[in-house]
Amino acid sequence: MKITNVEAFILESPYENTAPEGSEEARGVKHCLLLKVSTDEGIIGWSDIETSSHVGVAAVNAPNEPFFEGLRAIVLNEDPFDVERLWDKVYRHSIYYGRRGVAMQLLSGFDIACHDIIGKAINKPIYKILGGARRNRVRAYASTLFRPTPEAIKDACAFYLERGFTAIKFGWGVFGQDPKLDIKLVEAAREAVGPDIDLMVDPGWMVDRSAYDAIALCRALEPYNIYWLEDFMHPENYEGYGKTKAAGVKTRLAAGEQEATGWGFRQLIQQGGIDVVQPDITRCGGFTQIRKIMWEAEYAGVDVCPHAWLTDLNTAAALHVNAVLPRSLFLEYNVSDNPMLREVIGNPVQLEGDGYITVSDGPGLGIEVNEDAVRKFCVNL
Repeated sequence: MKITNVEAFILESPYENTAPEGSEEARGVKHCLLLKVSTDEGIIGWSDIETSSHVGVAAVNAPNEPFFEGLRAIVLNEDPFDVERLWDKVYRHSIYYGRRGVAMQLLSGFDIACHDIIGKAINKPIYKILGGARRNRVRAYASTLFRPTPEAIKDACAFYLERGFTAIKFGWGVFGQDPKLDIKLVEAAREAVGPDIDLMVDPGWMVDRSAYDAIALCRALEPYNIYWLEDFMHPENYEGYGKTKAAGVKTRLAAGEQEATGWGFRQLIQQGGIDVVQPDITRCGGFTQIRKIMWEAEYAGVDVCPHAWLTDLNTAAALHVNAVLPRSLFLEYNVSDNPMLREVIGNPVQLEGDGYITVSDGPGLGIEVNEDAVRKFCVNL
């Protein structure tokens, strides 16, 4: 089997990416990049990629120039089964403009698409390729933005409970603008969901916090028994994470959606002292690197909970990783109200009444892409 084409599609939502003004659901991202990898046997692999979509298309289509090659030029006529060798080839050939950022995110999506192709070629789900499932259902949490008032937070919580979620994460939005309001919002969420629903907080790393600030935030949130505090410092501030952990805070510390490769996660785990690593499979290096990240986490005795906030392609990739983890915490489920993210999937991931999602046993990712919807939302065809 040979790769015959790599195509990148920029999808554009009819809505802007803004924080909720009331209890309504957020619209989510304005743009999304889809990667399509075609082969001479007619088998196609797909991935979405959380990146700057317009920059990503340029990096796919860049001409053949040593060490500055575009993704298509690097991988044409290669065998998609050679995932380890191909990962290294793409990494090396894009190294002068890559190593992290968009180049790594494209490499991640390409690696996911290759695994999707392999699964379709052998008629097996990706969790089989990763070593076999330990579970076929994963508990999901509603991943959403903070609402601006305690009353709006309570209304949003009621909506997620009605849908069957047993865990909710609020993030970003107004959080970080007023420390007193921050605490009131979390307090309102805990009052609304009661003591048995797991509640997570993502305060946003764009807020410039010192380790002292982070420790104070952890202490202030401890009465509300949050499951974890996520990405509360700049992604490179490993020492700040480490100081926060060393202060003896009771809350789990989670981070890593901006991190990439096994090397990067080793540094985050060892210096940052975090309790939960959150690799986004479309950013960290794909399934080839997630294997290495899982080993680093297992060696250090910390949990892995993939970040996933795009289409159901990303959700499915996270599901397959959760299926094979020695210990699965949650599946992040993007609840944003965005037709661009929903309509491009022909067989959407379904939340069951008890708050769990079943891992697809279909070939590859187990996700069908609606190419008519891709054309509908695509702005670069």
